[in-house]
Amino acid sequence: MMKEVYQTSLRKFTSDEQQISSMWKEIERCYCKKGRYYHTLTHLNNLTHELQPLKDQFSHWDTVVMAIAYHDIIYNPLKSNNEEKSADLAVKRLESISYPTDLATLCKQMILATKSHEAGHPEINLFTDADLSILGSEPEVYKNYTAQIRKEYKIYPDMLYYPGRKKVLRHFLEMERIYQSEHFYNQYETKARLNLNRELKEIENKQSRI
Repeated sequence: MMKEVYQTSLRKFTSDEQQISSMWKEIERCYCKKGRYYHTLTHLNNLTHELQPLKDQFSHWDTVVMAIAYHDIIYNPLKSNNEEKSADLAVKRLESISYPTDLATLCKQMILATKSHEAGHPEINLFTDADLSILGSEPEVYKNYTAQIRKEYKIYPDMLYYPGRKKVLRHFLEMERIYQSEHFYNQYETKARLNLNRELKEIENKQSRI
């Protein structure tokens, strides 16, 4: 899904098929790197699936497509600047096809917003909410997601991983709203809080046995 959507958007700004192919191959290569279990092409497809029905709510859908494609292109569990590096690379690639500067800036803002997922511009809220839609998935899907995240952070032993994961879970649970847009709030807020609380309790139980 993402490949076709991404390349269709690119063709509005360049007719160079070799460049279009090269830009997609870079995305494919990055999201298929060894060590990625959740932040993969499947994640991009899921975001596209969540946001395509809402495309009329965005002022520039192609920019949303670019933000989806590049928001996790740089992903290193040992680093805290993945969003910044991903945003910078996105702008660089968009400049190579003479993408309008103001729209490239919007793309950058969308990507950077996935770092904190705090309330912002309505369009950016939709994008960041879609990025968190997995939190409101069915219990078995959520359980698989947590297993994938654990694999991505396998370099850390349980005694280090669990406190960090609990901090993330509590961050979301302490938010007044996890989802800033009405669409995603109505669809996922309740289930997300159930999933997060369940995972938090499971981690606490595991810690008690260490």
